[in-house]
Amino acid sequence: MISNTKCECGHQNPVGTVLCEACGKPLDEKEWNSSENLEMRYDGVARRSQRVGPGVIDRVWNFFSSVKIAIYLIVLTLLGAMLGTIFPQESTFLNIDASTYYQETYGTAGNIYYRLGLSHTYESWWFVTLLVMIGASLVICSLDRVLPLYKALTRQKIRKHRQFLTRQKLTLVTQVEEEPEVWVARIVQPLRKKGYRVRTEGGALLAEKHRFSRWGPYVIHIGLIIFLLAVLARGLPGLNMDQHLAFPQGETVKIPDTSLYLKNEKFTVEFYTEEEMPEEFRGIKVLPKLYETRAVLYECTADCTDPSKEPQLTEVARHDIQVNSPLSYQGLKAYQFDYDLTPVLRSVQPGLTNSSTGEIYGKFELDMKNPQRSFQAGPYTLELKEKYMDFGLSDEGQPVSKSPYPNAPAFLFLIKGPELPAGGQQYFYFPKQIDKEQFQQSAINDKLGGSGRFLELEVGSMSDVDFSESTTYLNVRVDRAMPFVWVGAGIIMLGLILGFYWQHRRIWLTVDGGELVLGGHTNKNWFGFRREIVSILQKIDMTVDEKSLDNGGGLA
Repeated sequence: MISNTKCECGHQNPVGTVLCEACGKPLDEKEWNSSENLEMRYDGVARRSQRVGPGVIDRVWNFFSSVKIAIYLIVLTLLGAMLGTIFPQESTFLNIDASTYYQETYGTAGNIYYRLGLSHTYESWWFVTLLVMIGASLVICSLDRVLPLYKALTRQKIRKHRQFLTRQKLTLVTQVEEEPEVWVARIVQPLRKKGYRVRTEGGALLAEKHRFSRWGPYVIHIGLIIFLLAVLARGLPGLNMDQHLAFPQGETVKIPDTSLYLKNEKFTVEFYTEEEMPEEFRGIKVLPKLYETRAVLYECTADCTDPSKEPQLTEVARHDIQVNSPLSYQGLKAYQFDYDLTPVLRSVQPGLTNSSTGEIYGKFELDMKNPQRSFQAGPYTLELKEKYMDFGLSDEGQPVSKSPYPNAPAFLFLIKGPELPAGGQQYFYFPKQIDKEQFQQSAINDKLGGSGRFLELEVGSMSDVDFSESTTYLNVRVDRAMPFVWVGAGIIMLGLILGFYWQHRRIWLTVDGGELVLGGHTNKNWFGFRREIVSILQKIDMTVDEKSLDNGGGLA
């Protein structure tokens, strides 16, 4: 078993200690005759990562406490972040099928990019794991170093070993004639005028100022930890949302994962005239000058989860949304993102017609988004079995919806009534023109018995069709972790200021047998520190050449 190291001053030092915690003498015998400057990091106090015979927990601690490992993790994270910028991330698009988009747009490279999961790099498990490991490294690195540093700075002894003083980068050895206590008492006042906190012990003195600057790096670490935790928290449900949603004019749309609804009362867009446009764009493209969504935000107060009932809504906010002027309510922000002036089908009033005689049995209103499940047209009953907002066919020839928007809506009805089979007849209705050839060539038509149908759903005139004149696209965001991101950034800035604009300066001196030995240490700005020591000594009529204090062969 390895025991503690006892210094000649009688202090017991833990294994791994470089300099005696009491007097500062080097504990390694090989260092006793050296003239090199002493390493003052943590004042020589042992760290946990230097423990002899480490166990499993100690090995994990040592791994994350390594600055080299922290640098590797940061480099890997940066490389991963760079990979995420090769092609656009999925979250930057409005409505795409990522499984085909990257292949069609970027070819084989895009397909590989998607298959490797790089199209959502910043939400991937490996990227989040790297961030967690960086956070663990920050915590353990800080604890491994800040505790020994705190111990060293709060337990400083005033009287130091002569070798400790003479091996500082700034040192002075000279003869004085006064009594030790008298000489030390004379220099106390000049030191205090320079802002030093002075402690004396007979003929020894310790003067120190700006100790708080030593905590600057660890304040930065605290800020980085808060910053990383806030970034990771953005992936938790309810703390973050970033979606691009379509709001047709005149419609009220539910915002996913909330109890809020937003209505696009009116969308307006104003374009540049030919005279206002730059010459290079004239006659080529039309540029919007201003587009605005007159929006009303509602909160559901009753019947919010019952699909059979209309939700009871209460207005909570109203705002004319423009670029850089979002609607804001309790952490939710709705930004103007894009628009589409293509009319959007909202509802139709088809009539059930006998294709042979032309007889119309009755009309009913068919809403594109929230249609009823059952309709009556004369003696016939129509049950809505399936709804496809953007009709398409899968590779197996089955009907699918390619998007949630009514670009090519299709409805599958089961019609029951006279002259129809007992189980009824299925019927596909397409309110808008689609690729009929694609549909007719599919197995669906044969399966539904399309050739034997005599009933058709038809729209008599445009008065039976209701269109939304335009659609606005809003970027709806909720980021409850963002305040903590800013708090972390503020703490990081505070740590940078502490570390950059102040320097921890210490002066030790002893007067013994007519000999004055002075040693000085700072963590930066050695030239300024040297000039300060010379000016202090001049206050007590001691003339010293600046360069005579340099004990390191030139200051860095």
